[in-house]
Amino acid sequence: MRDHNHDHDRCLAQAMAETPQCADLHEHPQGGVSRRWLLTAAGLAGGGGLALGGLPALPAAANPDDLPGGAGWRPDRDDQRFTLVVMPDTQYLFDNDRVHPAPLDASLRWILENSREENIVFLTHLGDMTQNGLVSDFAAIGKSFEVLDRAHADYSVLAGNHDINSGTDDQRGNTPYLQAFGPQRFSRSSTFGGASPDGYNTYHVFRAAGRQWLVLALDWRPSATGIAWAQSVIDKHPKLPVIVTTHEIAFADDAGEAHLSDFGRQLWDNLIVKNDQIFLTLNGHFWPPGRTVLKNNAGHDVHVHITNYQDRYFGGGAMIRTYRFDLSRKTIDVRTFSPYMQSIAEERRSELERLEVELTDPANAFSVPIDFGARFNGFDPVPVRGPRPARAVVVPGTLAYWRFDGAADGSPVLQGKIRDQSGNGNDLTRVSLGGGDAALTYSNDHHSDQPAHASLHFLGGKNPIRGAYLRTADDAPLNKATFERGYTIEAFVKLPSDFDDGSHAWCGLLSRMGSGRDAGKTGADPSEPTGTLNLDSGGAAQWAVFPRNQNDIITNWSHLLPKNQWWHIAVVNDGTHSVMYIDGCPVVGNPSTPANGIVTTGEFWMLGAYDYDRIVEQSFYGWLGDVRVVGRALSVREFLIAK
Repeated sequence: MRDHNHDHDRCLAQAMAETPQCADLHEHPQGGVSRRWLLTAAGLAGGGGLALGGLPALPAAANPDDLPGGAGWRPDRDDQRFTLVVMPDTQYLFDNDRVHPAPLDASLRWILENSREENIVFLTHLGDMTQNGLVSDFAAIGKSFEVLDRAHADYSVLAGNHDINSGTDDQRGNTPYLQAFGPQRFSRSSTFGGASPDGYNTYHVFRAAGRQWLVLALDWRPSATGIAWAQSVIDKHPKLPVIVTTHEIAFADDAGEAHLSDFGRQLWDNLIVKNDQIFLTLNGHFWPPGRTVLKNNAGHDVHVHITNYQDRYFGGGAMIRTYRFDLSRKTIDVRTFSPYMQSIAEERRSELERLEVELTDPANAFSVPIDFGARFNGFDPVPVRGPRPARAVVVPGTLAYWRFDGAADGSPVLQGKIRDQSGNGNDLTRVSLGGGDAALTYSNDHHSDQPAHASLHFLGGKNPIRGAYLRTADDAPLNKATFERGYTIEAFVKLPSDFDDGSHAWCGLLSRMGSGRDAGKTGADPSEPTGTLNLDSGGAAQWAVFPRNQNDIITNWSHLLPKNQWWHIAVVNDGTHSVMYIDGCPVVGNPSTPANGIVTTGEFWMLGAYDYDRIVEQSFYGWLGDVRVVGRALSVREFLIAK
C-alpha cells in the first residue's frame, strides 16, 4: 500500500533540465513505511507550462466553440447509457514552480470533445489538485478548469491533503483552495446543489438515464458537522442514488483488493453503511488502484473504488477513468486512459509514454454488474405495472387472445376450457401426453409488462413423451385463417435453467396441426407444420411457416434466449415480409424473402406443442404467458409490452 500522508512531502529534484527522479518514504495507513517512485519536473525559474522529455505543450485553455464536436454541454439526459468521468490526483502537475497544465488541458479537452459521443454527464475530481495548496498552484489549475466553466460543463472538486493543511478538518477557515474552487465557482452550474457552511463539502445533482443522481464531494477530513451536513443532504433527497467522492476511503493491496483505511472506516461507520442510497464510493490518495464490494446495513452492495496514478510517469499525466453506466445492460463499464498521451503521435511517443496511453489490466479496465432497479428499489421502488383487463388489449383485428389468470397458483389445468378473450370463440382445451395433472398448471409467475399477471407452467419432454398442451376446437374460426393481409403473433415465454436439447429441443409455443404436404407444399421439408413458433435446442425462437406465395418454408430466427428470464416474442407480417422482435427489438435473423399469409389445412392450433408429420412428440417445457393473434401488422408501440 502506498500513500502520501505527509503535509509537505517532497521529491528531491535534481537540477536537470529533462527527467529528474527520486524516491520518497511515506507512512503506511495502518502503520509502517512503504517506498514509492515518482517523476517530477526540476525546479526551473519561470518554468510554468514547460513540458519535459519532448512532451507536446498544449494551450492552457480554449473556447469551447472551437472544440470538435460543437459548443456547449448538452448530454442526452434520457439515454440509458451515460458516462461519469473520474479524475484523481493531479498534484505533480501543479507544484510551485513546476507547473505543467498541458496533460490536464488535454483531459478536459477530451471530455468536451467527446461529451456527446460518450454522453458524458459529469466529471468528478478526487482531490490533491495541487502539490502545495499555494495561491499560484490554484491560479494555474483554476485557469485550466475555465474551459469547463465556459462550456457550462458539470463537475465537482474536493480538497485533498495537499490542497490544504492536512492536519485540519473542514472547519479550517479560508484557504487558496476555497478561494479558487469554493462554492462561488459553481454558482452558475445547473447541477450544483449547495455547500456546507464552511464551503469544503458540496453536493451536485445531475440528470441521466431519465432520473436524478446525487454526488457528494466531501472534504479530506469532514468534521462531525460536515458529516451531519452530508446526512442532511441525503435526507433531503431520499429517492436519489448517491455517489460519495472524497480523497481517502480505501487503499488497495497489490492484488487490487481494496480495504477501508482508518479514516475510511470512520466515514463508513458514520455515513455510508447507514444510507442505502450510497451505492458507489470513489477516492484517490493511495495507490495502487483497486476495488471491493461491501454490504451496508440494508444488506445491499456498496462498490468501493480507489483510483490514483500519480506514481506513474509524468505524475499520471492527468489520466482519467470513465464510468460508462448502461442501465439497459445493468452494467458499468470502466476504462482508464490518458488523453494527453493519446494526443502524441504514435511515432513520437517515447517508451514511457507508450505505457500510459491506456491501462488495460483488471484493476483499471473492468465491468461492474449492477441491477440498478433492484439495487435502488429499497429507497426508490419502481412502480409495479398492474394487470390490465382483456378489453384494454383486444385491439381492432384481434383474432384470438388467451390469458391464464383467475386460477390458484400451482393448480392443474384440467378439462375445462380456457376462454378466448377476443370473443371470437377460439377457446382452448387440454390434451394430455402423460405425466399426470402436474404436467400443466397455472402459475403466478409473469413478465413485468404482461397484461395478465399469470402464466401456464408446462412440464413437457420426450424419451418418454410427456406433458400436456392446449388446442382449439375443430370448428374454431382461427383454424381457417390465412392471414393474407398480414398478422401479429405475440407470446410471453420463460425457459427454466435446465432447458436442454436432449429433452426439450423443438418444443412448440404455438403451432398449427397439418403439414406443408397436407396444404400442397412440396419444398424444403413438407413434413413440417404449416406454421409454428417454437424453440431450438439452445433456446432460440424460430418462426417457420409455409406462406401462401412460396413453396418453401420461410423462417425467422432469434438469438439464444437467456434462461430464467421472461421474454416477449412477437412476429409481425405486413403482407409481404415477416419480422421477429424480442422485447420490442428486431432480431438479425429476419429473411428478406417475400412471404404472404400462412397456408392452412383448416385444422386446430396448439398452444405449448409442435407436430412433425402430424405427430406431437412432446409439449413445451417452461412458462408461457399471454398469447395474442392479430390479423394485421402491429407497430412496436402497439405490442402487449408497450407502455
